Amino acid sequence: MIYPSIDKLLNVVSSKYELVHIAARRSKEMAKEEHYQLRENEYKCTKNIGRALEEVLEGQIKIIEATKE
Repeated sequence: MIYPSIDKLLNVVSSKYELVHIAARRSKEMAKEEHYQLRENEYKCTKNIGRALEEVLEGQIKIIEATKE
């Protein structure tokens, strides 16, 4: 089973496309700056993309919805 589950992630983020965008940006940021929100032993995934998704699920990344005017 893949962790974190897409069903659980979609409860946090409104769409799959937004989730991909957030995870990709955070993953690149992790690779560049080597800054992580959780401790090393708290991650289940070893790759940055999985770790970014874990941070989204844990609420470590604040998601701001754009308003339409």
